[in-house]
Amino acid sequence: MLGLKNHPFAVEAFFRRSLVLTFALPKEDLTERIPPCLELDCLDNQWAFLAVAMVDTKDLRPKGFPKIFGRDFFLIGYRIFVKYQDGKGRRLRGLYILKSETNSTVMELIGNIFTHYGYSTTDIVQEEMASQLTVQSKRSNFNIVVDLMKKEELPLPAQSPFRDWKQARRFAGPMPYTFNFLEKEQKVLIVKGVRKGWKPRPVYLDSQRFGFLEGMHLQHAQAASVFVIENVPYHWEKGKLEAWSGK
Repeated sequence: MLGLKNHPFAVEAFFRRSLVLTFALPKEDLTERIPPCLELDCLDNQWAFLAVAMVDTKDLRPKGFPKIFGRDFFLIGYRIFVKYQDGKGRRLRGLYILKSETNSTVMELIGNIFTHYGYSTTDIVQEEMASQLTVQSKRSNFNIVVDLMKKEELPLPAQSPFRDWKQARRFAGPMPYTFNFLEKEQKVLIVKGVRKGWKPRPVYLDSQRFGFLEGMHLQHAQAASVFVIENVPYHWEKGKLEAWSGK
């Protein structure tokens, strides 16, 4: 049964919209939140990053299956930006998943059978009026409001450590890889994501609150960037396991 959680087959989906809010924290705040096989992906050896991705997903299904087998759902993913040095000596950039939320009980069931991402079902409501997009949940105690209007000169959030939007895009997600550590087996699970036409567009953050982050006592977290990506096909390859030497 445990082997099923290691992404045993490739999966594909279509992202109607992905809204990604990245928080910057002193690296010391996240060092103990990741497994020993990973290291934080830092800026200036000072800032580490945690992103909340809110994804309106369509037709998620095993890769190659007809769309009739697909599921539509909304996903909230809390992930830390990390690096991993694989057995070939390559330093891979990716994400470590802390928690996932969805508005679909079916997706919670399937997700917890085939992944280690810790899915739970919650109420998720998104409303769009004019250029303003609101995503919120009473049960999970989060609320984010952004302005989707396209503007040429858009300021970064006031406390962002990024020098410009170009630098911020390096932490917009999704990253090429997602990692998980199987402690008993001392193995690293590597899942590669493949996308086309991924063009993150900065948007203006009006307000945000996430109960999950408050519960983790990350009081130093500060909004660093917000991007939106729309109408993108995406797929994840079958997971690969690699022995970790403890280096």
